[in-house]
Amino acid sequence: MINSHSWQTLYINVNLATMSDGGNSYGEMNQAALAVSQGKIAWLGLMSELPDYDHSTIKVVDGEGKWLTPGLIDCHTHLVYGGSRANEFEMRLQGKSYQEIAAAGGGIVSTVTATRAASEETLFNAALPRLQALHEQGVTTVEIKSGYGLDTKNEVKMLKVAEQLAQALPVTVKKTFLGAHALPTEYKDKPQDYIDLVCNEMMPVVVEHKLADSVDVFCEGVGFNLAQTEQVFSAAKKHGLSVKVHAEQLSNLGATELAATYNALSSDHIEFLDEAGVKAMKKSGMTAVLLPGAFYFLRETQLPPMDLLRKYDVPMALATDANPGTSPLHNIQLMLNMGCTLFRLTPSEALAGVTCHGAKALGLSANKGQLAVGFDADIALWSISQPAELCYQFGVNPLVSLMKNGEQVI
Repeated sequence: MINSHSWQTLYINVNLATMSDGGNSYGEMNQAALAVSQGKIAWLGLMSELPDYDHSTIKVVDGEGKWLTPGLIDCHTHLVYGGSRANEFEMRLQGKSYQEIAAAGGGIVSTVTATRAASEETLFNAALPRLQALHEQGVTTVEIKSGYGLDTKNEVKMLKVAEQLAQALPVTVKKTFLGAHALPTEYKDKPQDYIDLVCNEMMPVVVEHKLADSVDVFCEGVGFNLAQTEQVFSAAKKHGLSVKVHAEQLSNLGATELAATYNALSSDHIEFLDEAGVKAMKKSGMTAVLLPGAFYFLRETQLPPMDLLRKYDVPMALATDANPGTSPLHNIQLMLNMGCTLFRLTPSEALAGVTCHGAKALGLSANKGQLAVGFDADIALWSISQPAELCYQFGVNPLVSLMKNGEQVI
């Protein structure tokens, strides 16, 4: 017997993309209804199976044939940063090389300088419109990384701002400590000393103040090597923090296989990942996070190993990688389109990438990313005729309303 007395909101005459099929399909349910109670999904099913309910005590929303999906999830961003890199974008288009731009004070160094110089208030005020833009496109959960402070004081500052953003908007914010993002200028030619600082000083402070859920490392020729990456992973494990990795973006160093031995949540970018790395991901239950915005903005040509990821049934998440240097793109709907056009995802795979698989990449697959009984009532209502429209069209926002933990927020 279904108890409808506790229902608070009921959507009727809707179509559901439950995303409970892992991207193999949308998990479609047509001519359906969905009930919400105490911030959770309490019931869903066909209109023909809808139990009796009390119209006087329940807010009833007639969806008029529109579509419900889970609230969208952007599982890889760098939303908090100071300054702008538009001048470098212009220099690059004028023919300047990466080395010339770096010599002129550009690159990540310029963002670190601007972030260090900015107050918490300045960083918050700059990041809020970025998060607001994502939220208005249906995002209810986002990950925000540090990594532009590169010293204890400023890494802490970035993570505090990320927490403030979580208080400012009805969006779940997962915070990731990315102290091992790049080598700061004061540690030039002393990478091991810097990694020791990340592990022995920065991370304990971050843990003490409960500022991060996960730890990330940029393992690459222009970042940190395997031994340094493992040192950070080992420290994270001791502190009980989850592990993620920026890996195989520019070359194949084996960082994904290493991360798998630490039961990492995800490996992100992975354009140069090989079959051994994909097998390791499958064995350890990792998620592949695809970032087409960076691929597009950098005009890369090496595609991620989509066929191998499908062959081994590795979940594929999709995210903006919103950052000032390589993906200054704050639009999750654009990522849905790019995931399909650039990376050849099917629309159902792309939508899974920003729902059920995005949740998995953040360790949230038990309560977010699907329309299912007992899951958080983070729900988007779209004025579309079929789910593929969310990937097909870009520039016109079809979001009608957005629910977060059972409350309508848009």
